[in-house]
Amino acid sequence: MHATDRRLSGYRALSFDCYGTLIDWESGILSALQPLLARASATRAPDAALQAFGRHESAQQSATPSLLYRDVLAAVHASLAREWNVSADEDEDRRFAASIARWQPFPDTVEALRYLKRHFRLIILSNVDRESFSATQQLLGVEFDAVCTAQDIGSYKPDPRNFAFLLETAKRLGVAKSQLLHVAESLFHDHAPANRAGIDSVWIHRRHGREGTGATRATQEMPGFLARFTSLGELARAHREALAH
Repeated sequence: MHATDRRLSGYRALSFDCYGTLIDWESGILSALQPLLARASATRAPDAALQAFGRHESAQQSATPSLLYRDVLAAVHASLAREWNVSADEDEDRRFAASIARWQPFPDTVEALRYLKRHFRLIILSNVDRESFSATQQLLGVEFDAVCTAQDIGSYKPDPRNFAFLLETAKRLGVAKSQLLHVAESLFHDHAPANRAGIDSVWIHRRHGREGTGATRATQEMPGFLARFTSLGELARAHREALAH
């Protein structure tokens, strides 16, 4: 066990990115893109499709920060169709957006959340709308102490407003910044802005063993983080070991 692992028991609350950290969003995205990919004139590797999604998603969120996430997804799908020379289909755009309700948790997520719930206040900080998250909530198996969505905040991560909103939410729960640990996969959406906000974080490196950053944008510099784990289950085990010592 690393010294950083022993520090995990010193926090009172964990905030989570949802899609990409708790939910296997890349599998969900690729599954929902299959009708569009099937109509595209050229075959695209999964990582290339994910990278294109990430590029369009980031641009759309920056251009329309108050747009609901399900509408962002529909707009991204339409942008991908144009890029891939596929005819427009608004019904297909909407079906892609609605697919978020079916994106599944990683296999370790539910058990790890149930364990962590016994030891921490749990907060969601997600680039999502409330209606879409309500469907995801049913899959996660725990009740969160607070849910902070892009719809609530009016902007998308990595905007600093999202992390200021998180800190205010934690404060209302009686949790100081020094007692809050942010748990996320995306270096671009979460760790870099958490660094700038002075919030400690741990990296759940779901894409370990694979090249690139998948459906998220790359960062220019590697952000700092307290510890790196390859799954949420690994973080839960580290906390259990920390308590044992």
